[in-house]
Amino acid sequence: MLRLLALVVAGGLQTLTFAPFGYEWLAPLSILLILAAVMPGGPHRLLLKGWLFGLGLFGSGASWVYISISQYGNTSAPLAVVLTALFAAGLALFPALTFWAWGKLAGDRPARRLILFPAFWVIGDWVRSWLLTGFPWLYLGTAQVDGPLAGYAPVTGVHGVTFLIVASATALFGACVVLAHRRKVTAAVTAVLAILPWIAGPALAGLNWTQRDDTPMGITAVQGNIPQQIKWDPNFLKKQIVTYLDLTEDDWNQDLILWPETAIPVTQDQAGPLIENLASRLGPQSTLITGIPWYGFSDKLEDFTFRNSIMAIGNGNGMYYKQKLVPFGEYVPLQQYLRGLIGFFDLPMSSFSPGPSDQQPLIANGHRVMPFICYEIAYPDFVARNAADTDLLITISNDGWFGHSIGPLQHLQIARMRALETGRFVLRGTNNGVTAIIDDHGRIIDRIPQFKKGVMRGEIYPVTGATPFMTTGSWPILILAMILVVFARPRIIPEPSRQTHAG
Repeated sequence: MLRLLALVVAGGLQTLTFAPFGYEWLAPLSILLILAAVMPGGPHRLLLKGWLFGLGLFGSGASWVYISISQYGNTSAPLAVVLTALFAAGLALFPALTFWAWGKLAGDRPARRLILFPAFWVIGDWVRSWLLTGFPWLYLGTAQVDGPLAGYAPVTGVHGVTFLIVASATALFGACVVLAHRRKVTAAVTAVLAILPWIAGPALAGLNWTQRDDTPMGITAVQGNIPQQIKWDPNFLKKQIVTYLDLTEDDWNQDLILWPETAIPVTQDQAGPLIENLASRLGPQSTLITGIPWYGFSDKLEDFTFRNSIMAIGNGNGMYYKQKLVPFGEYVPLQQYLRGLIGFFDLPMSSFSPGPSDQQPLIANGHRVMPFICYEIAYPDFVARNAADTDLLITISNDGWFGHSIGPLQHLQIARMRALETGRFVLRGTNNGVTAIIDDHGRIIDRIPQFKKGVMRGEIYPVTGATPFMTTGSWPILILAMILVVFARPRIIPEPSRQTHAG
């Protein structure tokens, strides 16, 4: 029972590594705790053990979904608790199946289990990033954006950083096991290998993989702090637009102006006069990029459809349609069965369709700007692939859905990791926080506090070149994990011979 409880605690410890807590040093400690709980005994209970760990991780780290369900989903508190628990329990199946597969292949040999543990961990994270649209949240490597392993992110991506955390903790655990058998030299070598990535990481952090332009762009990002309760109320549409117009009054000549997700809360086919008005206010060298819903004919669906989109106005052009939609927030899986059951399945604007996969960047003052809407910034390989041949990344969001929870600050930390992986500035615009300028090393240059109406002015540098991670994606670390799986099979690491002797 203590081992089972330790797994839940280990999941909670991992939540503390992320924003807003920032105790990234707890990550290897949590891995040591997991190994202590799962290494004894056979693999037959690993499904349960992995599920309990996942329950601790997602029950604490993704608890912010309760705010969306209860406060903005027209759902009673008891039912919201049940749905949140089901959400965490469902996500916990990912580590449950990962631990089970690890145990099935590794068997009960300690050496084989230790070699395979980091490999299966990373493969499990990767599967979670795409299966059933994916939940690319709470990767251990993300918490290292301010940690000693941050320098590996432009080379390996977040999955590689996670691998180093898990592998180093596993090596340290192995060193303790070997030391218990009085093999001091082997234990010392293993311990050195465990701490080596943490020593070398800061040196990598000083490398510049991309090059800044000599001339910066002046930017203005506007945070309207529109209450979520009135966001889609027709009686408050004009007031919302006036809020953004007033806040931007002194900045129409800025190089780049950013409004957040659905800052214009009407579809583009109804916003023609407003778009023309905005274009007339902008200076000759100014570009406004804003979130706006799109409604029109879709060749793919052969019907008229809604899309969550972002538009460039003024000295720029282009429109981007969100590809990675949030389940239940932007579309309802099995909607023919779920619509109408409870208020949460009928949220405003939950009928979006995904955009095509071959979209071009926006153009702003001659620079190629790749936008990502809300949840999309959480997908490391998706961002790296789309950031190729672009000068700047933009992400817009409306984190008002998550209230005073830890979700928005986790979201900001994720955006910082994408800046670090791609070596590009990220300009982040949100409705109620956190609007921020993130530099090409993942550092926050400036920000507007949460739940404040405000304007942020500053400079960002267009960037050229590509990091190694942008070129390769996560494939090198995934291939390494696969190689470990193949070469650590039972027939490769043989059982010690057992000879019987007649008396």
